[in-house]
Amino acid sequence: MMRGPVMIAAGGTGGHVFPALAVADWLGRQSIPVVWLGTPSGLESRVVPDAGLPLETVTVSGLRGRGLRGWGLAPWMVARAFTECRRILKRHNPAVMLGMGGYVTGPAGMAARQQRCPLVIHEQNAIAGLTNRWLARLARRVLTGLDAPFPGNQSSTFVGNPVRASIAEVAAPGQRYAGRTGQPRLLVVGGSLGALQLNQAVPAAIARLPAALRPVVRHQSGERTMDAAASAYAEAGVEVTLEPFIDDMASAYEWADLVVCRAGALTVSELSVAGAPAILVPFPHAVDDHQRANAGFLVEAGGARLLPDEKFNAQSLAAELESLLGDRDELRRMAEASRQQGRPDAAREVAGICMEVAR
Repeated sequence: MMRGPVMIAAGGTGGHVFPALAVADWLGRQSIPVVWLGTPSGLESRVVPDAGLPLETVTVSGLRGRGLRGWGLAPWMVARAFTECRRILKRHNPAVMLGMGGYVTGPAGMAARQQRCPLVIHEQNAIAGLTNRWLARLARRVLTGLDAPFPGNQSSTFVGNPVRASIAEVAAPGQRYAGRTGQPRLLVVGGSLGALQLNQAVPAAIARLPAALRPVVRHQSGERTMDAAASAYAEAGVEVTLEPFIDDMASAYEWADLVVCRAGALTVSELSVAGAPAILVPFPHAVDDHQRANAGFLVEAGGARLLPDEKFNAQSLAAELESLLGDRDELRRMAEASRQQGRPDAAREVAGICMEVAR
């Protein structure tokens, strides 16, 4: 039996926070206590308390784009965050720390090493971030979410990215596509903040399709870009069910014949676990162009097609849609290839490794 809680260090964006929540949920169902270490301004500050988990926060932020002044203040900021993390670790005495990404994991991992608390880190993307590349030298175990080698010949274990339990319960592709007739169904996912380029290009692309291939469209536009997306669909004369955010993504994946979306690590992992075929349009400004690498996880397996941002427009998207929407057999084949890549038990695997190394 572990002598203390599992401390999860994760923060900032959904790509870090939601996989960590999936692990916390699995641990909670095993009656293993969890304490979350995050920041007061990230997504975790809202969703972690809503999940009923205790949240400790430290003030830390990234350095990219902050100029010389930001780099000059970096040692002071990191030292302060390290001191705060060390106090929190002393207070809770965790049996193990799981670093799931975000700025907080740097000082948290350093504090874990100083307090002799075993550290496990998990990298969601196909290209490891700067913090995880550095923390790998301090970690007892290094886990990866997409099957890509860790830099520097660092030993790592591919476990997959933890996703919500409901995603793993989506019916298998053969069951979903069996007997499906009528208009093809297109799901467009722009992320919680939306993707302006998707919002503009998708309706224009659909307007180019022959009438027989016009899909039923469900589009998550993001709150901030919903009005612009509605205008683009109206201008193109394309009917759509437009939503700022889709809470039940499992049902959305199960409904869809084809998905058009970006290639964030969590999205790619959800597609693979659900077994959903996709056209992936990587966000071109992601750090180290990691979304293009993420897309390769499904594209190379035949579960998705890649449409790079520099080639993405209404004409190129229409060509891809026309080749796929009229061929449900091909979509089913892609869905099955995608499903083969999925790791539905990733949350359990991550939690199990944490329990193995716990003091």
